[in-house]
Amino acid sequence: MAHTEQASVVTGPATTYLGPGYSDEEILAAVEAAGLTARWSPDVASEAARLVAGGSVVGWFQGRMELGPRALGNRSLLADPRDPGIRETLNRKVKHREDFRPFAPSVLAEEAGAWFELGRPSLAYASMLFTCPVRKDKAHRIPAVLHVDGTARVQTVDAADNPRYHRLISAFADLTGVPMVLNTSFNDSEPIVCSPVDALRTFLSTRIDAVALSNYLVERPHVSQR
Repeated sequence: MAHTEQASVVTGPATTYLGPGYSDEEILAAVEAAGLTARWSPDVASEAARLVAGGSVVGWFQGRMELGPRALGNRSLLADPRDPGIRETLNRKVKHREDFRPFAPSVLAEEAGAWFELGRPSLAYASMLFTCPVRKDKAHRIPAVLHVDGTARVQTVDAADNPRYHRLISAFADLTGVPMVLNTSFNDSEPIVCSPVDALRTFLSTRIDAVALSNYLVERPHVSQR
């Protein structure tokens, strides 16, 4: 349901990241068990943003898992919202589901009102629970995250609630001028990944280009050459 009473966002402390979390030791053990190589990055958010801006699909795994029905930036697959062809890539080569299934934007909370007609202030925007119309002058720039009626199921991302995810989207905005990324759940026809083992299994069984696990980045060989 769309709300159009006023364009504002209420922010507050995160309450959704209450699931399991994993240490660097557990992440590296999972990487080794999968026969992969991980590279530690001093700024994995900026590296992931660069990959997304270059057309890659990136698995984003950090901190404690989200509680609830949506992937909210801790167990997410990220892609470029500007690319109309990325929806087919995700649905057919990663998610293995019907082409009509939509994807959502994770947008910087401070920029959301400039891109979407938000409703009355609510913490629920941070949990991707409202569908809002895109502003008409912005629609052509983000075709991959819009429904056929010009709306999107928006998730606002506040720096205080999820600083690393906010940093990634900010880095993407610096590269592209678009303060959001396409966000969908990190899975393939199964429940959202929970552990590093789950994440790497999905990475290996799909066309995901890279996966960031905490401060570590695992890439397919062709990705690092872009």
